[in-house]
Amino acid sequence: MVKKLSQLYSDTRRALMETEDTQSAGMLARYLLCHVTGKTREQLLADGEMYVGDEVCTAAEDCVRRVLAGEPLAYILGSWEFYGLELYVDKNVLIPRDDTCAVADLAISRAGLLGTNPRILDLCTGSGCIGLAIASRVSGAKVTLADISPEALAVAKKNVTLNRLQSRVTCVKSDALGIPSAFLGKFDLIVSNPPYITTQEMTELPKSVVDFEPHLALHGGDDGLDFYRNIVKNYAAALKPGGYLCFEFGMGQGDAVCAILEENQYTILERSRDYNDRERAVIAQLGRKED
Repeated sequence: MVKKLSQLYSDTRRALMETEDTQSAGMLARYLLCHVTGKTREQLLADGEMYVGDEVCTAAEDCVRRVLAGEPLAYILGSWEFYGLELYVDKNVLIPRDDTCAVADLAISRAGLLGTNPRILDLCTGSGCIGLAIASRVSGAKVTLADISPEALAVAKKNVTLNRLQSRVTCVKSDALGIPSAFLGKFDLIVSNPPYITTQEMTELPKSVVDFEPHLALHGGDDGLDFYRNIVKNYAAALKPGGYLCFEFGMGQGDAVCAILEENQYTILERSRDYNDRERAVIAQLGRKED
């Protein structure tokens, strides 16, 4: 099978219109053809009269089948952008979302005030997106990416290398529901986007999430707060005196997460909202403020 690139684009867009409107289908078609041809969007337009062979056409058709089956675009492409960084992603990690920029913003702002070479732990790191965003924006920060999943850590390690941050970022296995190993040492700041979906919400997730993204990174217990309770209680041992803990949380969970922090001797410093104006993140300091 041989087609002009312009024809392959038209055929791909038409096939995607089974589930997408014209504009979305056109956008997806461009993403997919850039992926299978290795061309930029500009090159796709310039090379429209160029012929492509069976291998490229078959790869494009396979991508369309995956889209129509509900698979997220990020997994098909194998990469996604977060905070200006290009990240490798696969089904072992959650796809980085714009919502998570809220907790990254809080952590970066605080890390920039921590002096020379602050030590930062990104717990439940997944792809490493938060920790790598901090390392890329805070000169001298020493960042540890931690996760219980060996598969997720393998993805995080790829992203450390992809973004050339090996000199300041390391990856370790650590259980957010357990006691941190003394091997970790002490940190100035711990940041985490832990699983926070409730048991009931797990039954209501969109097909593109429940069928493709890792449940280990989603389910936070019956009320969605299991990880917050354990991290707040157990990981104080991994914080320096007066250290900081920064969390992302789900919609409507802010008061409950802040209550857990305050019950465990943390002082709430700031609560922030995501791009959709939903409360999404909090930063707190270990220890009570003086009256």
